[in-house]
Amino acid sequence: MDKEQYDRIQNRENWEEARPKQLPRPTYWPFYLAMGLAFMGWGVKAGWLIAGAGLIIFTIALTGWITDLRHESGKIGNARKEPRRRS
Repeated sequence: MDKEQYDRIQNRENWEEARPKQLPRPTYWPFYLAMGLAFMGWGVKAGWLIAGAGLIIFTIALTGWITDLRHESGKIGNARKEPRRRS
């Protein structure tokens, strides 16, 4: 990095606002999704009943997670607007 680049980075007037302004809230759905995958993998070796339980857990977790994200994206819809850039 040369001195000109370093000076440009150090000048805070050149900085842009970080996006997204609002992060999604934490959720347990990824945990249940992983648990469903683990059960399906285990079910391959142990039997169809465990694989079926894994598939059900996976499906519920995926549906719940997608539903959460859809509802949350409606709340932060204003955050998707392009921020004003400084000239």
